[in-house]
This record gives sequence, C-alpha cells and structure tokens, in this order.
Amino acid sequence: MLASLIPILVALLLGAMSPGPSFVLVTRTAVAQSRRNGLAAAAGMGVGGTLFGTLALLGLTALLTQVAWLNLALRLAGGVYLLYLAVRMWRGAGTPLAMTAAVPVDGRAPSLVRAFGVALATQLSNPKTAIAYASIFAALLPPVPPPHLLLFLPPVIFVIEAGWYTVVALAFSLDTPRRAYLKAKAGIDRTTGAVMGALGLRLMADAVRDATLVR
Repeated sequence: MLASLIPILVALLLGAMSPGPSFVLVTRTAVAQSRRNGLAAAAGMGVGGTLFGTLALLGLTALLTQVAWLNLALRLAGGVYLLYLAVRMWRGAGTPLAMTAAVPVDGRAPSLVRAFGVALATQLSNPKTAIAYASIFAALLPPVPPPHLLLFLPPVIFVIEAGWYTVVALAFSLDTPRRAYLKAKAGIDRTTGAVMGALGLRLMADAVRDATLVR
C-alpha cells in the first residue's frame, strides 16, 4: 500500500501547491481578515478538494468528460463566480481596516462561516480539478485498488489540501505581511481582484476552447 500511496501523495501535494484562485483567496483572507478566517478558508479548500477527489474515486468524473455540455456549463459557471469575487475585491479596495485584527471600520468581524463558504465555493468553481484527480488516480492507483486504499484516500486529500492552505494562512497572517497589506490595501486589493478576474476569464475561455475541440 505504501509503495503505491507515496507517488499519489506527492502528485496531490504538487497539485495543491500549484498557484491559482484558491491560493489567491486564502492569502487575501489571511492577510485582510484574520488568522482564524484564513484557517477557516483552508478548511473550506480541504473539503472542496475532498469532494472532488471522492467524485474521481467513484468514477463520476467520467460524466464530465463524456457530457460536453455539462462540463462546459459547470466551468462557465465557475468562471462567472470567480469574476464575481473579482468585482467584490475591486469594489472593497477602498474599505479601510483596523490595524489590529483587520476589522472593517463598522466594527463587524468577518464571519468564519463566510470565509469557509467562499473558500469552498472557490475550490469547487473549477470542475476540471475533479478530472485532474481522476487522471492522478488512473495513472498511479493499482489496476484493482484494495477497498481500504479507496477509503483512505479522501481523508488524505483533506489533510493535504487543508494542510497546505493552513501553512499559507499562517504565513500570511503574521504581522509583517498584514502591516504591509494595510499600508497598500487599495492597490493590493485591485491587483488581487484583477488576478482573480483573469483566472475566471481563463477558465471560461478554456472551457469554450475545449468544447470547440470536442466538436
């Protein structure tokens, strides 16, 4: 089991560490809100990754590869969601924050549930991630994987995804990056929003291109 598991763990970790909307969101949450919110976002990423990994293990990702319109619709919806987040980041660039706990001037602390939910939705915004999981499992799992290995993988996916983003949240919630962020909040928020928007547009463009190629 260990011999077949190590390559899968390495591939999953490298996939989690690849830059994308999830990294952008967790970083901004940890810096702009609080360490607790960053950790809640990390948990949301872990749950999203686990859902995708479980779908891949169950073979349901074959539906996305065989039903082109469903794949296109889900990826377009994910791109629209990322654009929505980008607009919110851009519009919130001018909102001042307190220096201590990154609380808005109206005194309301950001919700942990909201941080978790936004992170989960962001992780789920690209259904192509499920296909990436399926590719890893198809390439690295034994032809007939033992049941205990299939049961073991979903919690491992959660630990890898949530663990990596926990490291990101802890690193970017330190005083130095937070103070640097607060000094240049407007510019950083607009840059972050632009990056998120670009990722959303790329997701939509890739979806349309892939659908065209299938035809």
